[in-house]
Amino acid sequence: MQTNLTVVTDFFLLGFQGRQLFRNLLFLLFLPVFVATICGNLLIITLVSTTKNLHTPMYFYISQLSISDILLSTNIVPNLLHILLNNGGSVSFIACMTQLYFFLSPGGFECLLLAVMSYDRYVAICNPLRYSSIMTNRFCINSITMCWLSETFIPFTLTITSSKLNFCGSNLIDHVFCDLVPLLELSCSNTFIVHFEVYVLGSPILIIATAIIAVFYTYIVMSVLRISSSTGRQKAFSTCSSHLIVVSIFYWTIFGVYVLPNSRQTRVTNKILSLLYTVFTPFINPVIYSLRNKDIKEAVQKVFHKHLM
Repeated sequence: MQTNLTVVTDFFLLGFQGRQLFRNLLFLLFLPVFVATICGNLLIITLVSTTKNLHTPMYFYISQLSISDILLSTNIVPNLLHILLNNGGSVSFIACMTQLYFFLSPGGFECLLLAVMSYDRYVAICNPLRYSSIMTNRFCINSITMCWLSETFIPFTLTITSSKLNFCGSNLIDHVFCDLVPLLELSCSNTFIVHFEVYVLGSPILIIATAIIAVFYTYIVMSVLRISSSTGRQKAFSTCSSHLIVVSIFYWTIFGVYVLPNSRQTRVTNKILSLLYTVFTPFINPVIYSLRNKDIKEAVQKVFHKHLM
């Protein structure tokens, strides 16, 4: 017996279902956060590119992190604001797959970038005399190029494979954006190949990056503890504290949503954790690096002083 199935050509993102007042309050929260995210990250990119004191490997990596944060935020938030105002929103199949790609790519890039930045901090603290000979311009460019290339290819592969799946049932995505997991749940075809690609291509990236960060920070902590004076220890730790905070926020949300999902974890909890990663982390990153960084604060003061004169 042949069953007639409707082929899905677009999806409907449910977002946060609730009263208009609640959704309006969320809109009023996310809009200024989005504007501040774009402005803050653009400021960091501009300062790093125009201020000679910031032409160092660490700030080069921070500017790359800002580029990634802008890509992620502009991919997620505008459509999120739309579905909040309209109690959900329709998105075409192609637009959904495009959003999936530009969600996976910056996320994977940031994962690798944080690992590279941990190596930069390791060399700066544990091997400072050789820092300039190790962290050369060539090394920085090559490491960033490898990060971008790998996180262009892997998400592209996952997105293409996902787009080949059949979606012939419900088109309701109970999420705030086109994420991979809720999309696979809607598919009426075998999703083994997508899960296989995630485990073969995606999981090793996360595991290797986590291991690299853990190893380098173990050496950093051991090196800092060997410093005799408390002032020296504080100064050494301050050079990597901002990066450590960013790493903690990023990996806490990633592991909470994708690696260690709780069976009692509700859809609403999943949405909130996803927003922490896609909306608030890009907003917090420039705040952490600007408020806790003396060089960036001085660069901002010089820019404002120059325009006021």
